[in-house]
Amino acid sequence: MRYSAYILLTIFIVLLTQAASTQGIQGAIAFGTNLSQVDGDEVVGFKKFGINASAIAIMPFKKRWAISIEASFSQKGAYEKYPRNYQAGKLYPYYNLQLNYAEVPVILHFTDKGFLTVGLGLSWGKLVGVKEIEWGKQTDLSLYSGDYARNDLNGIFDLRVPIYKKLKFNFRYSYSFMVIRTRTYSNIAGDTWTRKQYNNILTFRIYYIFNEPKKPDNG
Repeated sequence: MRYSAYILLTIFIVLLTQAASTQGIQGAIAFGTNLSQVDGDEVVGFKKFGINASAIAIMPFKKRWAISIEASFSQKGAYEKYPRNYQAGKLYPYYNLQLNYAEVPVILHFTDKGFLTVGLGLSWGKLVGVKEIEWGKQTDLSLYSGDYARNDLNGIFDLRVPIYKKLKFNFRYSYSFMVIRTRTYSNIAGDTWTRKQYNNILTFRIYYIFNEPKKPDNG
């Protein structure tokens, strides 16, 4: 349900505000873009642009370790303007899929000498919107048509480097552990084949930590 995403984000924004004022817990926000594809959909390449925005609570422990939890809105999908084989009378784009998710990533981070921060984690996602275009026309797929799984689980590799003071650059790679759709394809010869589909995403974001402590000069 679309409203569940708004409720989720509202709750985490409140938690983020509290975290920013609580000693030992850091509050952050991140905003950027996804470059995504869907493996198994007969379309190749990270060509689908989408928004990625998060409210984040970071809980440091020991010296270089931290755990973060996010409330995120993430647009994924696939895009191909022209087909492999030209077909007269068809409209473009050939394929354009947008999947909107409300997500909760949980990541374990390690910071190397106060500079490079590397993380591994998992993200649960709830599908809150679907739009599919084939040959320039929107299909009848919807959030409730049953074609796409309503839940997704992604593995995450996360990389963060400082830009200026509390501002960071964040790169993230994520991939579905769960099948998001099973689809049967056919060709003009009447051959059919079935493929399982998975989200495959590159994310580039600007990441700002509100109450990050200053690093000592000796690292």
